[in-house]
Amino acid sequence: MDRQDIIAQAKRTLDIEYHAIEQAAQRLGDDFLRACQMLLDMKGRAVLCGIGKSGAVGRKLSGTLASTGTPAFFMHPTEAIHGDLGVVVDEDVVIMLSNSGEMDELSQILPALKRRGVRVIAICGAEDSTLASEADATIDSTVEREACPLGLAPTASTATMMALGDALAMAVMYARGFSAEDFAAAHPGGTLGRRLLGRVSDVMHSGEDNPTVSPDDTVLQCLLTMTQAAVRGVVSVTDDDGRLLGIFTDGDLRRLMQTEQKRDKVMDLPVAEVMTQAPITVSPATLATEALRIMEVKEVDNLPVADAAGKSVGVVDIQDLLKFRVI
Repeated sequence: MDRQDIIAQAKRTLDIEYHAIEQAAQRLGDDFLRACQMLLDMKGRAVLCGIGKSGAVGRKLSGTLASTGTPAFFMHPTEAIHGDLGVVVDEDVVIMLSNSGEMDELSQILPALKRRGVRVIAICGAEDSTLASEADATIDSTVEREACPLGLAPTASTATMMALGDALAMAVMYARGFSAEDFAAAHPGGTLGRRLLGRVSDVMHSGEDNPTVSPDDTVLQCLLTMTQAAVRGVVSVTDDDGRLLGIFTDGDLRRLMQTEQKRDKVMDLPVAEVMTQAPITVSPATLATEALRIMEVKEVDNLPVADAAGKSVGVVDIQDLLKFRVI
């Protein structure tokens, strides 16, 4: 088989799955809304349940729901009929996933759930199945055919089931008013958590690591302070009370050296004469991502950090943001 045949088969797979999901979207209606309301009203947890490929989809969807404001976990049907059903409480909603809707393990669980008044959502590919008829809301995941060349391996059916589960999770997330801050609280670790939760206070140089000079200090003194500081290339100019008056950077120095009339005496000039006055500042509570955005827009590598009283409390460097992995 040549490479073009392989690419063609891959494209057929994507095309079949795309159209299966598109058709499923057209079928969304009252049952989907009922399923959303059940999750919104739920006092307990969403319990995902499925076997085989449907079980794999259920495991993924339990994670998606849990990270977007709907407490959820996965329960294997075989384990459930041998005791694990005891973890389900009356306030829970069970979401069962099955293409055929006739899996024995699911059928054995249904009566026990019904006797206890536990509500059931089905994501099912057969509307006339036992599961679909017993569920309180059924989301139709029917597909015309699988993408498998043999018509056997679950492909279009699992892709559609996954997409409908995601649609349910996102619709509930939207209806609940789940915010970026809520999302960040569920993802405190890794790059995502840093992007959503990281503040300037987490990365700024403060205290002895915040290089400051007085307005009467010379450019030479600024240069020495700059060279010895933990953050390179910038000093903050402050008054006797610590209020920020301006900043002086190595870029300012290079520009001064290009000015012929000041070149010979630049090192002896008071920094107050050559500093950048009223610089752009951020507060310690500013999101690190916002600080990075300001740097990119203003094309600067450093931002002084000032408190509500205008006092210099630190400086943030773009290299620190890169190390913090904000991007």
